[in-house]
Amino acid sequence: MASNDSDSRGERIPAAIKILVAGGFGAGKTTLVGSISEVAPLSTEELMTEASLGVDDLSGVEQKNTTTVALDFGRITINEDLVLYLFGTPGQQRFWFMWEELATGALGAVVLADTRRLETCFPAVDFFERRGMPFVVAVNCFEGAHHYGAEEVRAALSIPPEVPVLLCDARDRSSSKEVLLTLVRHVARRTAAPA
Repeated sequence: MASNDSDSRGERIPAAIKILVAGGFGAGKTTLVGSISEVAPLSTEELMTEASLGVDDLSGVEQKNTTTVALDFGRITINEDLVLYLFGTPGQQRFWFMWEELATGALGAVVLADTRRLETCFPAVDFFERRGMPFVVAVNCFEGAHHYGAEEVRAALSIPPEVPVLLCDARDRSSSKEVLLTLVRHVARRTAAPA
């Protein structure tokens, strides 16, 4: 987290916290960032083309016709001293090379899970576990999909008990806010815990 400094005019510069939103292709990362950002989010959503046929797995999300090709970016001002910056990662394997760069300087991450394609969030879980970066798993409850409880998802993903797993609706601002608050509380608990 950056410290509070002043700019050349003597105005305070708020501390910045970077949070990643990761997960599989079609899990709702762009939607979550868009639902909570106070500014129109920067999105690199592009129409899928024939070039993605046979490359991107659309099973379970056959109606999807756009994809993030770089990142999503949103901002939330907490107060005059603190701003959250959200970076949504692309979900397809061909864009995973960007995750390392996006993770630099991040406080923590949200792994968005889709129970229609739960296996697609394994790479994000592995990525953050290997780096020791705090993360939470947010299960995006899609209409028409079978709904599983948080503990069922925890067991299916072999998530340790100290990592929060919660259900959410990425379209709903208050639900997305609860996901981010859960992550911040998780980071605070980890920071306060004795080494």
